[in-house]
Amino acid sequence: MITYLWIALGSAIGGVARYACQGWAARVISDTFPWGTMIVNIVGCSFIGFFATFTSADGRFIVGTTARQFVMVGICGGYTTFSSFSLESLNLARGGEWAQAAGYVLGSLMFCLLGVWLGHMAAVAANGR
Repeated sequence: MITYLWIALGSAIGGVARYACQGWAARVISDTFPWGTMIVNIVGCSFIGFFATFTSADGRFIVGTTARQFVMVGICGGYTTFSSFSLESLNLARGGEWAQAAGYVLGSLMFCLLGVWLGHMAAVAANGR
């Protein structure tokens, strides 16, 4: 149960950081293109890649499972779920599972875009438009 509380705390931290970064990007760069989301995803992916390797069994700074979950599932998950997707894709590729990695990337992109469109269409229908 304590692990869930750590993940919840990490998610809150990540969510607040995402909101702050997106707000900063909208004010400083532009709000006509989703720069904030792009920056969040790039930073989150870079960070989870570094943290996962740096704290792994072969890493320089080994941490416990709960600490890894707090950071990778909680903070990174709250900050951007794209980071988990990217790490999983990298792990498939590093394991030599190139076809699975490509299928995961292409399938996720295609079906997630389809899902968001279907959700949008369902809401348009529910709104009566």
